[in-house]
Amino acid sequence: MEANSKPSELQLIWGADAIAAELGCDRRRAFYLLEKGEIPAKKVGGKWVVRRDELHAFFMNSGAVA
Repeated sequence: MEANSKPSELQLIWGADAIAAELGCDRRRAFYLLEKGEIPAKKVGGKWVVRRDELHAFFMNSGAVA
């Protein structure tokens, strides 16, 4: 029997501006958190990228910096 499960859609947030908007903070704060490694993001081609579900889970589970 073969499992026909569809992989969950990968929702990426590209760029510090978009990450800041998702977090509800200003761009400067988002850059600070990204550069310090406080947000689970990576740089791809010079742009910050993060998975939406990982970003939300990180802040829900970690008691992250406000």
